[in-house]
Amino acid sequence: MHNKRNSYSSSTDNDKYLKKVTVGKRKSHNAPIKLVDYNPNWVDLFEREAKRIKSILGNKVLQLEHVGSTSVPDLCAKPIIDILLVVEDSSYESSYVPVLEAVGYTLRIREPEWYEHRLFKGPDTDTNLHVFSEGALEINKMLRFRNWLRTNREDREKYAKVKRKLAQNTWENVQDYAAAKTETVEEIMKRANSNIL
Repeated sequence: MHNKRNSYSSSTDNDKYLKKVTVGKRKSHNAPIKLVDYNPNWVDLFEREAKRIKSILGNKVLQLEHVGSTSVPDLCAKPIIDILLVVEDSSYESSYVPVLEAVGYTLRIREPEWYEHRLFKGPDTDTNLHVFSEGALEINKMLRFRNWLRTNREDREKYAKVKRKLAQNTWENVQDYAAAKTETVEEIMKRANSNIL
């Protein structure tokens, strides 16, 4: 999902923000978004990464979940495995960053003002590893959106249609594409939230 941080209103604002939070050199996307049909192998790729992360971080892993479109059967997606990792305090980087980097993960985004979010790229599988502190509001939002799309065919198809349409555009940043989906995501989230038991 990752239609977050919508305090910026334009591509220019977004570009400025990304420069501020990116760790290392940032490359522009400047292309359409590649979407592919759902692939059941994505579950296996997640499991492999989850095993690797748990083996190196041990009990520092409070929660580890497959999120994003690759975690929703029958939904088209960018072929990138999104993983949610919850630790006690994501701002305390020395407790987990060096260990992740030692096995090939690369810290790419540091967002202190957005729930202390950290984003790593994976070592061999195309992975986005999202790290949050325990209790961050975004955790439940990501999981609720995923769970709703897994069980609600109508909203899953609606979301897929919007994604396919937007993906055809040329995007300077992938985050611009994510931000363009915000209205649809929020509309779906309203329905998901109203169906909580």
